[in-house]
Amino acid sequence: MDHNHFFPPHAGVTLAALAAQTGAELQDESQGGRIVRSVSPVSRAKEGDVCYILSRRNKEELVTCQAAAIFCEKPLLSLIPPHIPVLLAKSAQTAFALAGAILHPTALKPIRMTTEPARISPAAYVDPTAKLEDGVEVEAMAVIGADVEIGSGTRIGPGAVIGPGVRIGRDCVIAGGATIQVALVGNNVIIHNGARIGQDGFGYAPGPRGMLKIVQIGRVIIQDHVEIGANTTIDRGTMDDTVIGEGTKIDNLVQIGHNVRIGRHCGIVSQVGIAGSTVIGDGVMIGGAAGINGHIKIGDGAQIAAMSGVLAEVPPGEKYGGVPARPLKDYLREVADTLSRYDSRAKEKGTSND
Repeated sequence: MDHNHFFPPHAGVTLAALAAQTGAELQDESQGGRIVRSVSPVSRAKEGDVCYILSRRNKEELVTCQAAAIFCEKPLLSLIPPHIPVLLAKSAQTAFALAGAILHPTALKPIRMTTEPARISPAAYVDPTAKLEDGVEVEAMAVIGADVEIGSGTRIGPGAVIGPGVRIGRDCVIAGGATIQVALVGNNVIIHNGARIGQDGFGYAPGPRGMLKIVQIGRVIIQDHVEIGANTTIDRGTMDDTVIGEGTKIDNLVQIGHNVRIGRHCGIVSQVGIAGSTVIGDGVMIGGAAGINGHIKIGDGAQIAAMSGVLAEVPPGEKYGGVPARPLKDYLREVADTLSRYDSRAKEKGTSND
């Protein structure tokens, strides 16, 4: 099966147009009429493809690369063979991302699953009190509850459930099987398949015969341009709100507890768990499988390494890692010292056995 089976090639964009739209500089202007139709890794790029490099590790692959053009940054310019036109960019990865959006726009959001012409599928349930602006699409088997409001250009995927009173802004995609309740969702939000938004948080008090459930009457607030990955869960607040800030991107299989407040333009990778009432600043990056303790603050611009256990506050702009998490340079020094001691013991043991 062809690599472009699910996302067919573009009808064609000239290199000159692609350079202008991505902010790159085409080094050989005589190649400006060359046509680009798709993106590809360096290793299998062929005529009509555009690719990019970030390091010298791609040097050997470049020899056989047949791409229509390649994005690169100035320090790597000398690596590009003369037969490949160069699109020089300040950030090759950013320019490549822009090119991908131009060449494969349908790959940016979950695709429409059904082909029926009706804007509102007759196989969907839309409560009579729901208010849907013109241009809303609702696919088969979706359920739209009472008093829901959905803005124009938004698509609700098959089997998705939108609970009573939920507000969803314009130009959003709620993918198949997602559930949203007790939530206010902004504009241009993407919620992927199977995500669960607004279920009650994990709150219990000790009672005479076991644990007593604490009511969770807060909401989930999702601001504009947020993306939430497949099977991620975001609990509603206990009495205050759980908030996901503008532009934040959340990967698959992330758990966000009640009353958590996440700032703007954060990146949270798969399998992260964030316990209740933690406050995360703007521009924070959290690596995969990290665990974040509850009732702590992570400052603006902080970075948390993958598989870290964060038990206490992280200052703004700091890089933390390890279990328990501490400044990354300290953690890496400790790891290096430990490995060095193990290596020394192994060599001593080997010498004594001789």
